[in-house]
Parts: sequence; structure tokens; C-alpha cells
Amino acid sequence: MKIIKKIEVPTGKIFIGVGEKGFLECLSIGDYGKEKNIKADFLGLSKEINGVPHGDLLPLSEKWVITVSTQYGCSMGCNFCDVPKVGPGMNCTFNDLINQVVTSVGQNPEIEYTNRLNLHYARMGEPTFNRNVIDSAYWLAGFFEARLSGFHPVVSTMMPKNNVLLKSFIRDWIYFKNNIVGGEAGLQLSINTTDEDARKKLFNGNALELKAISQMMKDILTKDNLIHKNHINLRGRKITLNFALTDNEIDAGLLSELFDPKHFLVKITPLHMTNSCKQNKLETTDGYSEFYPYHKVESELKDAGFDVIVFIPSIEEDESRITCGNAILSDKEMLL
Repeated sequence: MKIIKKIEVPTGKIFIGVGEKGFLECLSIGDYGKEKNIKADFLGLSKEINGVPHGDLLPLSEKWVITVSTQYGCSMGCNFCDVPKVGPGMNCTFNDLINQVVTSVGQNPEIEYTNRLNLHYARMGEPTFNRNVIDSAYWLAGFFEARLSGFHPVVSTMMPKNNVLLKSFIRDWIYFKNNIVGGEAGLQLSINTTDEDARKKLFNGNALELKAISQMMKDILTKDNLIHKNHINLRGRKITLNFALTDNEIDAGLLSELFDPKHFLVKITPLHMTNSCKQNKLETTDGYSEFYPYHKVESELKDAGFDVIVFIPSIEEDESRITCGNAILSDKEMLL
């Protein structure tokens, strides 16, 4: 991928590059360290986070995060996301996906080993529409085994209801996680609220209802014999239910009925301050400076049996163009 612009952000760089069908964004960043930006009692991280100050990062040899686009734009139309303004969702090619990663890694040739390389299929686009995502993960598993260690790819999905291949994608990704990388892969389902009316507004009516998501996941896990008499053979971390916190309801009891805490954990984050969020008056009030917005829901979810991760970025990260699509949108005149 030919890089046409590099944008410095507080924790790393955003690259705008030329793919096979147009312009793409990918992100290469470091991390402050889980002791600074994560609260997760089940991991022994119990300190409440009242804002994350920008400061020194872990070296990339300890943790490296690369986030790639899976589509040129997106057609989901979520009310909290700016990517639909880039254009409709057109799938990246296999080469596009590989080139975003290899190009990002190539910007730091001095790094020959890392304890953890998180590859997030979560920049522009809905990854489950694009089977090239799974094919690229197989290829990259071999690439990183030969060049770097610590490879941990993650698919983040809105669970689109109009994707007829969604179930097969999720099943094949779990197979890859279990059998190809020894559990070192993640699956994150974006839920955001248990209020279905609110979910319809947030996801523009394009995401499956919670009961349908629950049934699909049960079908996949039981058909592949991953759940048998309360035993689970799902390797690595549990499947993640992600909640970008707003004023909308999170009913912990309902969630535990739909998603067994033995097999699912919950991640809570603040809502990114995108232009779409500002236009639609969506926010996590005081979510970047105080822990109290998370305290009640975290407690209720733990009482319902869930392992809970509260992840909070710094305000400097969010105020940069680190959110999806904003690099291309900000430089649109230059790119035309």
C-alpha cells in the first residue's frame, strides 16, 4: 500500500494509503499499559480510573496495536459513527488487508519481537461482510510467526441483520481462534444497550436484535460442540459483549439470560466523540474524567456473573483523528 499521508496522534500514527479501490485508513499505535487505562477485577486490576493522563507509552516490543479498514466506507449507517460519510461499504481486497498490516509493521523495522500485537479488524467498515478478513488472518498468522511474536487478531462486529453469511463468518472465525492460533484471537460483538428501541436508533435499524444474536451464538457454540453440559472448549478469552456507554439502559439480568457469563464477558468504554455523536447528542457524560459513570453498571454486571473490563482512552486520543474515517474526511480536499 502506498502511503500518501501520515498523521501523528498522541499514541502513534494514522496512515492514509491507496488501496486497490481507493483510499484507506489504518492505525498503528502504542498503549499506556493496562494498569493505567483498564479496570478489570477478574484480572487483578481493581483501581478505579478517574481519567487517563497522556504520558509515556509502553514500548512497541511490549504491546503494539494495528487497526485496519475492512471496507472502503460503510453502509451500516450507525448514528455514532462518521465512516458512512466516507462512502458506502465496498469490501477491501485480500491484498488491501495484507498490505495495510505489512505497511504498518514496516514503519518500525527496528521492532523484531513484541509480546502482544493486537490486530483489530475495526477501522472503516463492517468486517463480517468481507470473507477476505478470515483469509488474511490465516496468512498473517504465518507472517507473524516467522517475523514477530504475540499475534492476536480481533474482529469487532455490529452483527448486521442483512448479512446472510454472518453466521458462517462467526463460525469460521471461532474455528480459526480455536484451531489455528490456539485461542489467541478475539471476537467482539457491539451491543451498546439492552434497550431494543435505543439499539435500533444507534445502529440505524441495521443490527440484529439481542434475542437473535443470542440464538445465533448458541447455535454456533452448540453445533460445533464447544458447549457441552456446561463445559466449554472455546480457547482463549471469552467472547466480548461491547458497550459504548450512553444514557441508554444496560439490564444486567436480561443480558445474563441471553448470554451465559461462562462464555461471554462484558467490555465497557466511553463513546468516542465523533461528529456524528455530537450531531445526534450522544455521549458518555464525564466518561473521560470520572469513574462514576461506569460504577453502577459495572457492579450490576459483576453481580450477574460477568467478568467486566472497563477500558478508557485518554482525552488526547479521542480529540485527535483517531476515530474511524476522520483522517480521510479531514483530508478530503487533498485526496480529491
